[in-house]
Amino acid sequence: MPREGRRRFGFVTDEWPRAGAAGHLAYNHALIAHLREAGHTVDLYLTRPRLPWPVMRLPPGAGAVSGPRLVRLGRTLLAAEPRAAAAALMRRLAPAAVPRRRANDVVLGAAITPAEAGWIAARLAAARPDAILIDTIFRARLLDEPALAGIPSVLLTHDLFHRRHAALRLAGYRVAPAELGRDDEAALLARAGTLVAIQPEEAALLRRMCPSRRVLTVPMPAMPRPRPPGIARAPDRLVFVGSDNLPNLDGLRWFLSDVWPGLRGARPRLRLDLAGDCGAALGRLPAGIRRLGRVPDLAPVLHEAALAIAPLRTGSGLKVKLLDYARHGLWTVATQEARAGLAPDDVLPVHVADTAANFGATILAALAQGGEDADALGYISRHYAPATVFAPLDALLTV
Repeated sequence: MPREGRRRFGFVTDEWPRAGAAGHLAYNHALIAHLREAGHTVDLYLTRPRLPWPVMRLPPGAGAVSGPRLVRLGRTLLAAEPRAAAAALMRRLAPAAVPRRRANDVVLGAAITPAEAGWIAARLAAARPDAILIDTIFRARLLDEPALAGIPSVLLTHDLFHRRHAALRLAGYRVAPAELGRDDEAALLARAGTLVAIQPEEAALLRRMCPSRRVLTVPMPAMPRPRPPGIARAPDRLVFVGSDNLPNLDGLRWFLSDVWPGLRGARPRLRLDLAGDCGAALGRLPAGIRRLGRVPDLAPVLHEAALAIAPLRTGSGLKVKLLDYARHGLWTVATQEARAGLAPDDVLPVHVADTAANFGATILAALAQGGEDADALGYISRHYAPATVFAPLDALLTV
């Protein structure tokens, strides 16, 4: 790309973006990587010092990284807040020992504070980026800062949080923030000039909520990762990949209590692997369940499994885990809630089931029937290639 075509962007979030982590972190990482690979500069501004490690070595090409409670020494980044540093260390070394909120408590997001907004706005105003990318409504109030007037802004929604808030409250959970209605979210969204939805249904809702704003649909990109020759799928192995967020834990608890006993009764050799932090957060597990924890490379796990599950009963946005399964050639049995947001296709590598009896029966049928890797890989190629996914945003940011 010629130098005159290069742009500088400020990306504002609260946690270090990284692949292989929770869906929103993987999405942020993919977007930043795409912009950098195109020759643009992306400066990262962290409202909170939420790092994978309390002290981390920045990768080459990381660009400028700053935050009100971060210290950078060359390529070394430190979380200059003892509680955050200790939490990062515990999550890495002993995830099962990390203190957790009560089972019926869930935090949707922490709003940017006036002090954080002022600190970041001053640095953004000095850098004068071509555009500011804001990670979710919880950092939207940054755009109230007078110093940022005139700088184009793009807000990445990830979810429609008022819908998740209502669903969680209805299910009996205690949610923070305590109140978040449609009008509250619309007022935060309207602070940005452009809104990015992760799937078409939510893009349509955003247009109704904020009719004066430009709305783009930019889902999570995915690249096919075919199974290597000689690697066979284990016929009795299921897999679930996920963090310890509430939708994952709620869905897994339902699956383990209402679905798993019947499945094991019908097929005693069946096994389920739990990858990610979800396993450590569930406590004692029934027979046949194995905790894998954080796996550096999920490919061997997903290439050897016969089927993935996504028993999620709440949430919004696009469930990135279903794309990860499909790009490894793996089919999924999912609830309608988990399947929502995926691109429609004549060959969608997902079997949908919502009741406990139907979920178990669908798993047994899918295992008996099998699913072609090529169908799942083809679906990903048709709908989620990075060049296709990011084209609308590229057109906006690089004109």
